[in-house]
Amino acid sequence: MEIKQFEDQNLAHYSYAIVSKGEMALIDPSRNPQPYYDFAKQHHAKITTVIETHPHADFVSSHLEIHHTTGATIYVSKLLGAEYSHHAFDDNDVITLGNITLKALNTPGHSPDSISIVAMDENGKQQAVFTGDTLFIGDCGRPDLRESAGAITAARQQLAKQMYHSLRNRLLTLPDEVLVYPAHGAGTLCGKGLSEEKVSTIGAEKISNWSLQNRSEQDFVKELLADQPFIPKYFPFDVGVNKKGADNYLRSIAGVKRREPITCQGGANALDPTILIIDSRPQQQFKSSHLKNAINLMNDTKFETWLGSIIHPNEPFYLAAENETVLNELIERTAKIGYEKQIALAFIAAFGDSKTEAFDSAELRNNGDAYTILDIRNHSEVKASQIFANALHIPLYELRERTNEIPLHKPIVVHCAGGYRSAAGASIIQSKLNGTPQVYDLSEAVTTFQP
Repeated sequence: MEIKQFEDQNLAHYSYAIVSKGEMALIDPSRNPQPYYDFAKQHHAKITTVIETHPHADFVSSHLEIHHTTGATIYVSKLLGAEYSHHAFDDNDVITLGNITLKALNTPGHSPDSISIVAMDENGKQQAVFTGDTLFIGDCGRPDLRESAGAITAARQQLAKQMYHSLRNRLLTLPDEVLVYPAHGAGTLCGKGLSEEKVSTIGAEKISNWSLQNRSEQDFVKELLADQPFIPKYFPFDVGVNKKGADNYLRSIAGVKRREPITCQGGANALDPTILIIDSRPQQQFKSSHLKNAINLMNDTKFETWLGSIIHPNEPFYLAAENETVLNELIERTAKIGYEKQIALAFIAAFGDSKTEAFDSAELRNNGDAYTILDIRNHSEVKASQIFANALHIPLYELRERTNEIPLHKPIVVHCAGGYRSAAGASIIQSKLNGTPQVYDLSEAVTTFQP
């Protein structure tokens, strides 16, 4: 038995291939199936099986496309309510793969339909468990994503209680030496305190993972529900996409409309002024010249997450980048969260009659009361450390809907923790207010104000 872990660093997502005797199973595959096809070819293996541990909220899976391309059977819990051809895979159901066996365990908690998969060798010895979003390394999955999405919805308190029992009555009963392969690592929004490690064992997690320690159900539920990350707008949407099955990846990204660089005012006037522009250029390029109605969401490791946190599902947007290479990359990354069909037009940004004025942070030190200071960090960040005592707090993921709460009698200074989000936040406000009052981005200078 060979196990291959694939990593998507931008979404902190792990998917897996298991190979035995020329047969290959995939677990929780990413949107682009090509890496799995390449791996199968390298190992002279046939993809026969695709298993989804649950309908994912944070990325779009290629399980249906892989089924159509290879004929592989899709296995999911019967509770998922899948709208595609599949086989139910629940408690003690088994799949034979070459000379190994894969066994299902129902492990609700992150979602009502979550399963884990135990891999057993030819002698029946349990070697590994693929835990999806139930057990992470150092943490467990959050229980608050299925209150309004999926075939089965459940309150977070109910799912938190189910998580308590799934961990203890299912996963903790496995031998200490069993390897733990989760669906996510540090940086995901599907948990709050994950380790940087990519693989662990049941024994190691018993020692170090807070969620597996000896505590009452009540204490566990309270701790699990406390201070969970925000829920991006696209999460419920992706649950629905994965429940139905996504369209072909390459055809979807090939269908994105493109045009030549916008190099004149006439080209800019051809754009619909009611549609937002996501301008991914570095902030200095954006600030010197950009189109009206543009948001500066830079090409960074968290581009997908913030795109899906600012833009609503099914909301059209324009996508602009500094060159063709970056534009193609960002279209592909947009497809990872199922937003590629929302791109009304993709183009290279080369012109704009708007700009963002530079800001001297010394002005804030010398006369802070002259500005409305807007803190767009997440609630947990503000709770942990307040940078400006008189700042108005509106998280970036809520900013478009709450700009009416910002006082307009002073210039506005926007800050986050390091400068990436403030570039987006300042541009959101600027596009809403049309230049009155002046909007400034504190950018990286915020680090000199932090205690």
